[in-house]
Amino acid sequence: MAQQKSKRKRRNPGSAPHAVPSQRRTERAQKQAVGERERRRRRTTGLDARGERPPSPFGGLPVSEFMIFVGGVALVVGFINNGGPALIVGIVVMALGVLEVNLREHFTGYRSHVLLLALFPTVAIEIGLVILFGGGKTRITLFAAVLIPVYVGIAFWLRGRYRVAHQRRIARPPRA
Repeated sequence: MAQQKSKRKRRNPGSAPHAVPSQRRTERAQKQAVGERERRRRRTTGLDARGERPPSPFGGLPVSEFMIFVGGVALVVGFINNGGPALIVGIVVMALGVLEVNLREHFTGYRSHVLLLALFPTVAIEIGLVILFGGGKTRITLFAAVLIPVYVGIAFWLRGRYRVAHQRRIARPPRA
């Protein structure tokens, strides 16, 4: 009796297996394409995951940036003249400009500035303590006992406020 041939279709050993179209594979490819387009768009527009910077309360005028620049110039003039009113005015004007930008970005959830913002009231309290008690070496422990807890407490409070604002910004992004 002759050998009977198998009724099974044989595959050519040199060819690749037949791929069954997968729904998951198609969806994954679409998501990757969309993600790549989004990354390219962000790169070309200059936006990162945080979106646009919060608007200035002064409209289109760069008042804070101008204050930082003028304060920096006054600071340099004060250093050249070995101190004096120009140095103090430069520090105060520059600090106010920096404070405004940091407060705006922090409380809108754009970027966290916890450590810098906690420093401003701590320095103000330290200046008040120096005016009241003097700046002698014996007062260092008193200052440390007061200023460190104040700094840490303000930093924790600011961190909580930032988290709330940041979650609000993520859940409801600002309109373009």
